[in-house]
Amino acid sequence: MSMTDEFGLQVLKKAEQDTQGWKMMIGGKWVESRSGKRMSSLNPAYDEVIAEVPDGDAQDIELAVEAGKAAFPQWSKMHVDERARHCRQFATAVRGMARELGMLDAIDSGNALLPMVEDAKKGASLHDFFAGLGMEMKGETIPTPGGGLDYTRPQPFGVVGRIIPFNHPISFAAGKIAPALVAGNTVILKPGDQTPLSALWMGKLVQECFPPGVVNIVTGSGAICGSALVAHKEVRRIAFTGSVETGRAITQGAGIKSLSLELGGKNPLIIYPDVDVEKVAAAAVAGMNFSVSQGQSCGSNSRVFVHSQIREKFIEAVLARCEKIRIGLPELEATQMGPVISRRQYQRVMGYIASGVDQGARLLRGGAHAPGDALKKGYFVDITIFDKVKHGMKIEREEIFGPVMSILTWDDEATMLQEVNDSDYGLCANIWTNNIGTAMRMADAVEAGYVWINGHGGKRYKGAPFGGIKDSGIGREHSIDELMSYTQIKNINISY
Repeated sequence: MSMTDEFGLQVLKKAEQDTQGWKMMIGGKWVESRSGKRMSSLNPAYDEVIAEVPDGDAQDIELAVEAGKAAFPQWSKMHVDERARHCRQFATAVRGMARELGMLDAIDSGNALLPMVEDAKKGASLHDFFAGLGMEMKGETIPTPGGGLDYTRPQPFGVVGRIIPFNHPISFAAGKIAPALVAGNTVILKPGDQTPLSALWMGKLVQECFPPGVVNIVTGSGAICGSALVAHKEVRRIAFTGSVETGRAITQGAGIKSLSLELGGKNPLIIYPDVDVEKVAAAAVAGMNFSVSQGQSCGSNSRVFVHSQIREKFIEAVLARCEKIRIGLPELEATQMGPVISRRQYQRVMGYIASGVDQGARLLRGGAHAPGDALKKGYFVDITIFDKVKHGMKIEREEIFGPVMSILTWDDEATMLQEVNDSDYGLCANIWTNNIGTAMRMADAVEAGYVWINGHGGKRYKGAPFGGIKDSGIGREHSIDELMSYTQIKNINISY
């Protein structure tokens, strides 16, 4: 193996041992896929296979559903405080392994080590958060004519499915199961096809912290394994984070089920001329998530609408900040930005860059493989900034999911707002101005589910509902809304 970091090699070896050779976790036991098939997990920094994991299919989903069903009666009848205790224990265990899990994600996903360590802690923190919200799952009493009692009770679905993407592997694997568990459901977790390793290793902590069958982890392709989970008639609740295309397929394959979909984004950053240019440049670079996931984030502010009065100063400040970002091997602490996830994604991003040039945008920096001999084998895309981007260009309309920022210039607010909202997406928006009236007016006018004023996409808080409108999804996360979405309401009417 090309990777030379000793700690990284130790982590990979330990994880393989703990998972009994990269097996799945079903019913509290390590199991191979029923078919015996396996699929490769690749280190994108070196273009090398680092593990072979089970390639699950409908047979394995069936086994996981049976395990979840067997565990559900006991788990759902526990007092919510007891379920919360298990979740807090799990959170403590994940934090105790944060550095190891972060390293495994760096190796498996290409994301830089230190942000991935923090990602593990973020996933753990959601268990503490939802554990604290458990007693807020309350029903209502409804007035009845002539006496009697009518009241509601929120009840869990049973076995639910959670399908996660590749860009934040352990954060999503650990954190996104929390509300379902606190609500009393058992879970089948399907990790991203390209990054299954940390979720499998998390199975060791699942064994230690939850009764068998409460959390089941099944690896496999989205087309086969994921589709089987979505279509299973006894899985009545599905939550998915990923692409719009897959979200559409899930809505078609799920039938009559409760769905939440956190999908793509082509998020605007709107800049008025009255702002501090250095501060907004810092926010624009931070909000692109170059140093967290190479721009592979649905929340990245990839469309920047800057007023013509400060355009040149803004561009100068952005370029200066981009030059300071250290692109390197993801397992090294000094690295701030690693490779994109796969050869396919690398070629996809490069195709978008070529289209930007062909359609007349001005390439200010990047646009090629990141420099450096150590990076030649991997899928490293240099930070790419386009200026003179026009509304309707491919790089302005479509989600690239890579380290590419498009800068558009505006003078007329009405025209700018029309271009901002003329998008299939509606996940996030960023507005920078020191005029409170302008800020509030634009926050109401922009079509997005989550709006920052003088902030950026890295500043999200637990308790604040996150989610999109239009093609960016259905439902809200990280709030009481998400917890309640894992329950169904039963009404009880008593006459006396």
